[in-house]
Amino acid sequence: MNKIWTGWAIPDGRKLSRTDRLAWLVGSGFGSGFSPLAPGTAGSAMAGAIFYAIMLVLPEPWPLFLPVLAVGLLAVAAFPVGVWATGRMATDTDPDPGAAVWDEFVGMWITCLPTALFPEPPLALGIGVVASFLVFRAFDTMKPWPCRQLERLHGGWGIMLDDVAAALWGGLAWFILSMALTICAAGAID
Repeated sequence: MNKIWTGWAIPDGRKLSRTDRLAWLVGSGFGSGFSPLAPGTAGSAMAGAIFYAIMLVLPEPWPLFLPVLAVGLLAVAAFPVGVWATGRMATDTDPDPGAAVWDEFVGMWITCLPTALFPEPPLALGIGVVASFLVFRAFDTMKPWPCRQLERLHGGWGIMLDDVAAALWGGLAWFILSMALTICAAGAID
């Protein structure tokens, strides 16, 4: 194993099989997991940027189901890929490598679903992405029930499922908050 300057132990890429290299590429969130500071935050930010880009390329006017369907399918498809990739990254001595941030990608996309429900012009969309990011990071850090219990599962399952649970909490909180803000804004306009 080589140590890179971030402190994460990563295997020498020249000694990895193609499959393991692919797992490290995906599992590290295309390299965002190698951020020297807060790799999970870097992975979440990259996932938020991908969500924002997807929302911008969807055809307008957006039918309500299209953004939710697109992001929902992305999260569902990315989950088993993450179980595989992060599971390949995990070892007995490092069961949840810091560079494994694909769980943050899936978690962010789940937390962004309420933002996808109410797509607005790019400025409001950007605010929704930032709010989703803050809410997801808060719940991922707090790890409310059942996050800690799921984190104990073996391999990629534990790495991925604790963030999915945090994302479900975060998505619910963001949905309730965004609905309250929408109702307040509608009341202020009347």
